[in-house]
Amino acid sequence: MAVIDLKRKPTGDSASLDRLSDLVGEDLKAVNALILERMQSPVAMIPQLAGHIIAAGGKRLRPMLTLAAARLCGYTGERHIGLAACVEFIHTATLLHDDVVDQSDLRRGFDSANALWGNKPSVLVGDFLFSRGFQLMVDDGSLEVLRILSHASSVIAEGEVRQLVTSNDITTNEEDYLEVVRSKTAALFAAACRLGAVVADRPLSEAEALGRYGRSLGIAFQLVDDVLDYSAHQAELGKAIGDDFRDGKITLPIVLAVQRANDEERAFWKRCLEDMEQDDADLERAIALIQANGALEDSLAQARRYADEALRSLSVFGHTPERQALMDVAEFCVERAY
Repeated sequence: MAVIDLKRKPTGDSASLDRLSDLVGEDLKAVNALILERMQSPVAMIPQLAGHIIAAGGKRLRPMLTLAAARLCGYTGERHIGLAACVEFIHTATLLHDDVVDQSDLRRGFDSANALWGNKPSVLVGDFLFSRGFQLMVDDGSLEVLRILSHASSVIAEGEVRQLVTSNDITTNEEDYLEVVRSKTAALFAAACRLGAVVADRPLSEAEALGRYGRSLGIAFQLVDDVLDYSAHQAELGKAIGDDFRDGKITLPIVLAVQRANDEERAFWKRCLEDMEQDDADLERAIALIQANGALEDSLAQARRYADEALRSLSVFGHTPERQALMDVAEFCVERAY
């Protein structure tokens, strides 16, 4: 199958998460230990299933953002450890529920929890992890922390429903799509970052700046993920090419491709994504159409704009290793597409 080859742009030193990982490495060990402790239960299936999804959870980007934001704000206590674990529990719970809704058999190249244990246990263990997250919020004792994270959890749930409504609907426009991303993905990024200013008792202006950083970063992150589904090899992405296409998901590359389609192409998109009548050659044609009308390049340009917004949000902070690490994350989120 032909796969779009997006050539890396010359950017000098390649951005990475190395600086962030080095800065928060010791704190992250404490977060991982707390996650392991709090996911235990006398019901054996719970730690088994939870351990499977948490082990496949990737780089722990969201909790690392909480840890780095707290350091950026000069915090020297311990509260950020519990809150970073809480953020990861919320994220992991949404992954379990996502895979059930999407009927996904793979998660980052491994069998998904619902493929191994079934839908009912996956939903219920997701609920358990949400509950563990709320226990950590209560343990922190701050009403502001509870407000931020409970609001984010509510918005994420709304985003899931929004995505369900827009699935298989090729009339979805760019704003509808972005509203799903703001809710489903960016809300937790924003909350994770804002917590750093809250635990450090920093001014509202700094909390809002970190919230804007996280929100813009989350949107850029999701936009690039949507592009990668039509452009990266399975080994790089951790899942098969075209999963979004096969599921009928309406992401920005599809929104743009449909907007630019002629009548014959629009009929193709309707058959494949609304009627869900697909054959083996359809994904290759979809990739060719998306490439031909510039939808991937324009989606990446949009991601770049949001990453730049994230960078500008950090201007209220001084030049520190923590700020540079957060800047690296924004650059990394876009560079991984090339």
